[in-house]
Amino acid sequence: MDRELKPYQIEAIKRQYPPGTRIKLHFMVDDPCPVEPGTCGTVRFVDDIGTLHCDFDNGRSLGVLWGVDNFTVIEQEEAPAEDEGMDMM
Repeated sequence: MDRELKPYQIEAIKRQYPPGTRIKLHFMVDDPCPVEPGTCGTVRFVDDIGTLHCDFDNGRSLGVLWGVDNFTVIEQEEAPAEDEGMDMM
């Protein structure tokens, strides 16, 4: 598999998937021991060739290839406001 991204594409991937981004993996292509479909994980960083290095909820860590492997971003629930639920007298 030949996947060569341009520098501007890699910078865009780094902006789109900053550390802490949550993803859900749908399938991995061409990996001898892929993470199971449906597994969620957190992006640790994107390297200089555009691979998303993730820590998955099942304890595995593996690189996800942007444009090759299939995944979606999980929208994180917003944290409640600090005063939410507090009785302000």
